Amino acid sequence: MTESRWTSLLMIAPALLIVLGLFLVPLGLSVQQAFVDPTGGVSLANFAKAITLYGKDILFTLLIVGLATGLTGLIAVSVGGYLVLATGPRTVSALRWLFRLPLFIPFVVVAQMMRTFLAKFGLFNNLLMTLGLLTPETAQGMLDWRGIVFAFVWKQAAFAALVIGGAMAALDKSTIEAARDLGASRPRILVQIILPQVRTTVMVTLVLSFVMMLSVLSVPIMLGTESPTMITVDMAWRVNSYRDYGVANALGVISLLMASSVAWIYLRHAAKEKGQTYG
Repeated sequence: MTESRWTSLLMIAPALLIVLGLFLVPLGLSVQQAFVDPTGGVSLANFAKAITLYGKDILFTLLIVGLATGLTGLIAVSVGGYLVLATGPRTVSALRWLFRLPLFIPFVVVAQMMRTFLAKFGLFNNLLMTLGLLTPETAQGMLDWRGIVFAFVWKQAAFAALVIGGAMAALDKSTIEAARDLGASRPRILVQIILPQVRTTVMVTLVLSFVMMLSVLSVPIMLGTESPTMITVDMAWRVNSYRDYGVANALGVISLLMASSVAWIYLRHAAKEKGQTYG
């Protein structure tokens, strides 16, 4: 091996050791413990128990995160398209500032904010009462699945809009201007010209958003109901209340499979597109 090769390996060794020690080893141990039953043998007992006890929660988690991811993508594409196509500089500046704010707020703070905002007599319902659109008798809080989705979208749409909007802003403006000259409307330009060119960026952003929301504990534990709830809450409950690391690790493997499935769908789509491009 040449000296330059050794030098290159030494330069990347710290990063490799960090990834190995802080990610791969704990991940491997977690997966291993998920298959170890209370007697010390290897079986699927922990997975069977996890599905029996928390099957509804697993489905609830998938539906909540999937819905929040879809709404996040819709809002991010709409905001990014508006920032690229709008002609009002003041509106664009204000919108950029508003969508940067959630980037610097942790999820636990978002959850506490939403408890105040979405409670039965919180800021949102009080505003509707002031406008005459709601009465105290008909007021209902949204500290349930709706609050979880609202908090996820409010927080994650800022990140998605920043990434997708940046990709849109980097596009060649000639095609956009040509479409405008031909009389195309803004929605048509966004859907037929801009969106196909940033499709890969949109998919990557949504995959990252899905994985991020799937791993959050503070939002469902502070805004959700006792049942059904998200599996992050179930994992914390199994560890803190029962010291049942086997079932907790099994739930972790299930969430890993969810995230991996979404990533696999994206990678398969990207490989198919690449094959069509070079085929």
